[in-house]
Amino acid sequence: MTVRVVVADDQEIVRTGLTMILDAQPGIEVVGQAADGRRAVELARRLRPDVCLFDIRMPVLDGIEATRELAGPGVADPMAVVVITVFDLDEYVYAALGAGARGFLLKDAGPALLAQAVRAAADGDALIAPNVTVRLLGAFADSAPAAPVQPVEALTDREEQVLAAVARGRTNREISDDFHITLSTVKTHIASLMAKLGARNRVEIAMWAYETRRVRAGNGRENGRGSGRGPGNGPGGSAAR
Repeated sequence: MTVRVVVADDQEIVRTGLTMILDAQPGIEVVGQAADGRRAVELARRLRPDVCLFDIRMPVLDGIEATRELAGPGVADPMAVVVITVFDLDEYVYAALGAGARGFLLKDAGPALLAQAVRAAADGDALIAPNVTVRLLGAFADSAPAAPVQPVEALTDREEQVLAAVARGRTNREISDDFHITLSTVKTHIASLMAKLGARNRVEIAMWAYETRRVRAGNGRENGRGSGRGPGNGPGGSAAR
């Protein structure tokens, strides 16, 4: 199936360039363009694209607010939004992800990573530019509340493993290959994690993993909790606490 995309950027040359790059990718089609955030929201609501690709700095309504209107807390049927910017600033990343964005890229990411982010968002995955991922999640963990939100129900061993994999940036396909389980099973585990953690997307799942120190920034390894290998973590058990 073709991934339908709406592109929003206030600079025509950038908007045109992004459209040309995406239209040249197999299975991706740009179905609408907007020069400001308000128009982008209107287009997205009318066209219902699979993915919205929004610049952060736009007139009338910026990319963060546009994202919040389409994918933020309280939105009944949130859309997949990928935010793209030239500014490698943590506050922009935090704001975009907090608004419900399913991806964050820099404009120098290149065609391959851009297409990968769009496809990942359409598939329910989240992709953050590799050069900001570890720094972002590590900083989030350092500034996180002293008492992280606890899951409404204990996580199973397999959910703990999938949680760590998501936090390391693994896609559904890679998790499926890593654990020798089907894609549908991976999606079931992720849906269960979202429900138990109160997370809206994979990025929030990853943030929770770092917040609770299940994964450490820099080495991508579990911190000895919830790995499913310790004492008392038999089948169906949990290390969540």
